[in-house]
Amino acid sequence: MPEPINPPEDGNLEPVRIPESDLDSIEASVRKLLDQSAEQARQLDSLAAAPPASQFGAFGIPGFAGMPPQGAPPEPRPIMELDGEEYEDELDALSDWVDDFLIRIYGAEVTTAAPWCERWQEHDDVVAWLHALWLAYQQHKDPEAGLAGLFVWHRDFLTHAMAAVRAPGGPLSACMTDPDRPAHRLLPGPRTSARTSTSAEGPKQNDEPDRAAA
Repeated sequence: MPEPINPPEDGNLEPVRIPESDLDSIEASVRKLLDQSAEQARQLDSLAAAPPASQFGAFGIPGFAGMPPQGAPPEPRPIMELDGEEYEDELDALSDWVDDFLIRIYGAEVTTAAPWCERWQEHDDVVAWLHALWLAYQQHKDPEAGLAGLFVWHRDFLTHAMAAVRAPGGPLSACMTDPDRPAHRLLPGPRTSARTSTSAEGPKQNDEPDRAAA
């Protein structure tokens, strides 16, 4: 245990003498502390100039903690709800996918049991079916769909859509049934219902005499 230091009787303390060998190390330590203080001051100035951080920054939410806001992708719309140039652009993109991917891989043989039409873009119902199939494909090939995403697309979407489009009595049944004999024909669809036609013509006139007047 160190012995206590007794102050001199006259109250004057003797100066502490530090060996010259320790002065360099003390000077280096002081210089290091000053550098650290200057760096902390610069960091504080930088934080004061930056936008305030948010507690949601750790969750990667755009617009928080200095992250730039990202515009939400446009919601997909059924192609039959589009008009004009917007419809044509979507149909062009759909045609590229159908011709370069869908039919090339899943086209199978053209027969009376599985007809096809090289002008399928003129069949509105076929366009609607294939567009829906394309949207489902884009969703299920996304990494967020997981490893089984494309299997689900094959099972729940591809098989059903192609069976409906190329059914023997489906929308293309009057078109090409032999690849050597291209054909295209739009089948007549149902007429407007009687109720809608009557409403368009105006209220029906009652030819019977007014019984109340009688």
